[in-house]
Amino acid sequence: MEYMGTNSFRFSISWARILPKGRFGNVNKAGIKHYDNLINALLRKGIQPFVSLTHYDIPQELEDRYGGWLSPQIQQDFAYYASICFNYYADRVKYWTTFNEPNVVAIRGYRSGIYPPERCSGSFGNCRSGDSETEPFIAAHNMILSHAAAVQIYRTKYKSIHKGIIGIVMNAVWYEPISNSAQDKQAAERAQSFYLNWFLDPIILGRYPREMKDILGSLLPEFSNDDLVKLKNGLDFIGINHYTSFYAKDCLHSTCEQGPGVSKTEGYYLRTALKDNVPIGKSTEVDWLYVNPQGIEKMVTYITNRYNNTPVYITENGLGVLDQLGSNIDDFLNDYRRVEYMKSYLDALESAVRKGADVRGYFAWSLLDNFEWLSGYTIRFGLYHVDYKTLKRTPKSSAKWYKHYIASVTSFETVKL
Repeated sequence: MEYMGTNSFRFSISWARILPKGRFGNVNKAGIKHYDNLINALLRKGIQPFVSLTHYDIPQELEDRYGGWLSPQIQQDFAYYASICFNYYADRVKYWTTFNEPNVVAIRGYRSGIYPPERCSGSFGNCRSGDSETEPFIAAHNMILSHAAAVQIYRTKYKSIHKGIIGIVMNAVWYEPISNSAQDKQAAERAQSFYLNWFLDPIILGRYPREMKDILGSLLPEFSNDDLVKLKNGLDFIGINHYTSFYAKDCLHSTCEQGPGVSKTEGYYLRTALKDNVPIGKSTEVDWLYVNPQGIEKMVTYITNRYNNTPVYITENGLGVLDQLGSNIDDFLNDYRRVEYMKSYLDALESAVRKGADVRGYFAWSLLDNFEWLSGYTIRFGLYHVDYKTLKRTPKSSAKWYKHYIASVTSFETVKL
């Protein structure tokens, strides 16, 4: 990072590493020391820590005791955990986010069941238990209120002393209407409301999106008066993890084939990468990732307009390639496709800034090749190649290009990786 000239490093703290049993057990001092060492090492190099409190994981104890995000009890646990992190680290950490991609947690953990705790029902997946029609909204509701509880603690006890800021990180996909029809334009708006606005509207505007209320009715939990008071704390910035775009096709007024988004509780739209058999952008080795740089400009502009120009950080953006049998290190080090991807997306992002979007920084995903969830070590997103046997780290062409980009850019004054 020092070689590239980056001035911030985004990482997440593992909740279970700090509190293996949640509020029902002791603080793990070895875990506290681990992050102390990391934070201090970053600061010695002039690199600001940019910290997420949770990145999908929770202590198993909380799942076993009361069902994790399906219980309002977890709001108390998350507040307790956040207060411990603030107490130990807020003197040195000035940039906080409560969650990484809570929309992914709700959808993949409680609708499709492909992520822990692997809950789903019916045609959504093959799980031992769960209800895909109701549980995603219960889990999301508890995450939203847990965010509000953590923000309230930070602003009440720490912000005035340490002068930091706190936000949330959302996965954000740009949805382009598949046609100019009013129905498809509405479908694209529903896609955003059932994916991104689902969380941001309550946190920033104090209510769920109208599109969700109209379709879901009583399936959508209600906020109490006390909840609405907590939600007034909102956030200081929005973190956006953006990689790709899709088309949205109306399924409310017309019949759609089976596919992502088509059901009532998903929002009655079909998500597809194809229009007249032509993909929305150049396909990549990662099956869900299409190169569509104008999507990031449209995504940031949409958020700017909907949320009164709340400051934005691009907290993830990057390109992955498959680690296939027979690949050699030179195939990975000469990563011109990643350079082209980053250049095109950063150009589009700068366009959004010139048009008035308050973008404070950009983080590439990822610094190093690493463990990519269900894909394990088979996909490499890193600017640095990692030999998984020896752990040797070698800069790719993208790291060298990014070093020069950082040295020349003036648009982003706060964070450059």
